[in-house]
Amino acid sequence: MSATATSYDPIRTLLETATQQIERNELREAALTLNECQRLWPNDARVFMLAGLMAERSGNIPAAFDALRRCVAADPNWTPGELQLALLYSRRGMYDKAIKHAERLARREPNNALVLAHLVDFAHEAGNTELAIRELRRGLEYMPRDAQLRRVLANDLQVTGQRAEAVEVWGSLIADNPKDEMALLGRATTLIEAGKPSAATSDTTKLLELSPGNSIYAYFNAIAHGLTPDHQPPELNRMLFDTLASSYDQRVVRGLHYQLPKIVAEKIVARFPTKSLSILDLGCGTGLLGACLGRIDGFLIGVDISTKMIEQAARHEVYDRFHTVNMLDALRETPGEIYEVITALDVFIYTGDLKATVPDAHRILLPAGDLYFSCETAPEDGPDFVLQSTGRYAHKRSYVQALCKQVGFEDVQIEDMVLRNEGDEPVNGFLVTARKAA
Repeated sequence: MSATATSYDPIRTLLETATQQIERNELREAALTLNECQRLWPNDARVFMLAGLMAERSGNIPAAFDALRRCVAADPNWTPGELQLALLYSRRGMYDKAIKHAERLARREPNNALVLAHLVDFAHEAGNTELAIRELRRGLEYMPRDAQLRRVLANDLQVTGQRAEAVEVWGSLIADNPKDEMALLGRATTLIEAGKPSAATSDTTKLLELSPGNSIYAYFNAIAHGLTPDHQPPELNRMLFDTLASSYDQRVVRGLHYQLPKIVAEKIVARFPTKSLSILDLGCGTGLLGACLGRIDGFLIGVDISTKMIEQAARHEVYDRFHTVNMLDALRETPGEIYEVITALDVFIYTGDLKATVPDAHRILLPAGDLYFSCETAPEDGPDFVLQSTGRYAHKRSYVQALCKQVGFEDVQIEDMVLRNEGDEPVNGFLVTARKAA
């Protein structure tokens, strides 16, 4: 039997030393300490767990999995060991296996708040929001007033379109603390998404009283009062995409069947088969366009407001440089005639008025250069652009076509397509290819 299940603990001091050595990245010293632990007390689950953490720290992932599996085998009822195995699966993107182990732990220890928190995290990472909701509800059965659980539940309910219940949960948080800005914003945005913007005015007004200069609150306050802002504030984009960055590819490419980067990369290579060109990728996100293109003979520059998204994009090792700035500022401040290609894929859906954006892109392109961008489709019998309940803008096809021609693009091709799926429904839009005169 391992010392994890007994009162006698002959290697506790050595284990504490090994833990500190791993934290300081003194891996050789930690290995010697763990060898001594193993000699004194063979097959202790804690030794295997620390060996797994040490192997992961050194980059030996197979050895990390082997050690943590041996840890669980040595003491199947020791929660910390199996939880560390689940966390390793999660860190390696193997969310189904992480969830499987966490669910096993939750069945064994249904009131363990740490296990619950990790299981909810794994569900979010896997894009399984319904599992997260189920577990959050279970947690609230034994921690009914836990504010953080209620916040996460309300957000998940909002994301999955269960808006009536989301409003109720946000309301319970506001009742506990009328100055809870996250709950006030959550209830306001849920009401706006539900097509009841005027019902959100009291919340948005309160938010601006609490934080008068907040651009996000001002944006939603305008919507609540029936106005259509020209653009989303950069701070809102940053907050949104910083939150989505770690699971973005899993959620959007696999979950929503997002194929625009692949489609546009193929068009670019068809036009420039030697890949001898320079590209400005606006709203580069996690670098999906770069991943589809691979290395080019020129410069691939990524622009995004989200630091977290750029961190993901850098992992592809195909971008030459990144700029963490607002796209509108980047366009305005870039000198003319630099790039053969500019891309803005699923970017203008956060920019309503394109009257400055498209002309700046035209100015920055070299002669005969191409601008690729996508829009969601707005009805032709309405305004040039509309702000949808999703929080994204949609644009009239005719508005975009006329604007591109007006600023000087010689050839404008518009291709209708399904941009992605959402809630099992297609999101209709179009891809624009606008070519500058030679």
